[in-house]
Amino acid sequence: MRRIVVGSLVGAAVLTCALSQPKGSSPFVGWWDFNLTQGNATRAAWLGISEKGGTLDVWYQPTGGNVYQVKGVKVVGSKLVLPISAADSKTNRPAVTWELEAAGGNLVGVQKRGNNNLSLTGVRASELKRAEPKAWTAAESLFNGKNLDGWEPIGNPANSHWTVKDGLLVNEDHGANLKTTRKFDDFKAHFEANCPDGANSGFYLRGRYEVQLEYEPLSSNPPERRIGSIYGRITPKEMPRKPGTWETFDVTLVGRTVTVVRNGVTTIDHQIIEGITGGALDANEGEPGPFYIQGDHTGGLKFRNITVSLPKR
Repeated sequence: MRRIVVGSLVGAAVLTCALSQPKGSSPFVGWWDFNLTQGNATRAAWLGISEKGGTLDVWYQPTGGNVYQVKGVKVVGSKLVLPISAADSKTNRPAVTWELEAAGGNLVGVQKRGNNNLSLTGVRASELKRAEPKAWTAAESLFNGKNLDGWEPIGNPANSHWTVKDGLLVNEDHGANLKTTRKFDDFKAHFEANCPDGANSGFYLRGRYEVQLEYEPLSSNPPERRIGSIYGRITPKEMPRKPGTWETFDVTLVGRTVTVVRNGVTTIDHQIIEGITGGALDANEGEPGPFYIQGDHTGGLKFRNITVSLPKR
């Protein structure tokens, strides 16, 4: 993931309780999930709001790109006013402002962008707090090495450049993303990826949290957006960069707790993912979701040995 875009089998029971508001705090405090619907399109966004020294500290995850801190936040009467982005005269983009109120346990309001308004409803993010399973099923293959059975392009199939060559899952060119037809809750996933020099992609967990795959110049991405990170959220332990070689990833996700083992080394160890990352298919964090692989940035990436293990009942 790098650009900002404006604009089934379930492994375990879903825990649907939401993160509660801290006692005595502002009603705006919390992690909030937003599904933004315009016409037939639905995009996902997220707010993380905490109180520090009597003021609100607000972080915003747009539908694409990385989470960032919102500056100039104001509370005007019962409204929280967020200057999401400033106007850009070079691209003729108007400023974007969110105005929200706490109502019925949600945040409701409007996004103002020039003369266009969009209704907003944010729900408290599901807590997803649960113990790691005591046992897991045997690894099950999600890619048969022969065809794309069990996978489907996201969006226009005619724009997909995903194919199978020599037993490998290959994205030949910039085009559609690819997702599993099945959805998953808690899991242990294994995949092997070959990322060429200069390429950028990502492997999404439940369709909402991106494990970054990239070999761009180091100056292009800070550590929390480099290969093996939970994009913009969690910085992994630094590892040698090996573009154009096969690398292994073993990812365990239980609730919000993620562990990543890259090439046999634990690079993220039982850390909490606070919210969705850019490119999330939706903001329904309490629900199962598919794995999906980005194909809309660059081509050239190859994958093999994609498997999943589920909690053993």
